[in-house]
Amino acid sequence: MKLPKIVKRYCPYCKKHTEHNISPTKKKNPSGLTYGSKIRARKRGQARGLGNLGRYSKPAISKFKKKDKKTTKKTDLRYECKVCKKMHVQRQGFRAKKIEFK
Repeated sequence: MKLPKIVKRYCPYCKKHTEHNISPTKKKNPSGLTYGSKIRARKRGQARGLGNLGRYSKPAISKFKKKDKKTTKKTDLRYECKVCKKMHVQRQGFRAKKIEFK
């Protein structure tokens, strides 16, 4: 998908429509030991009991069916206002295989 480098949109800091530079951000991979993953593991009955359960003492996804990966990723664009130089994110990402700025 082709997007322009500069786009005119609303700046919540200036409170008016100004020109913005678009820049993509690198997606961060979630770590396997987040608070939510620990809670989900607890609900599955893992990480319970005595002794060393080093990462729950099981091979990764042994008895569960492995899910297919999606072919597209959601965009995570940052918009930098040219007037006040403040940066804000888009409200909702859209799915695209590749994003190109022209």
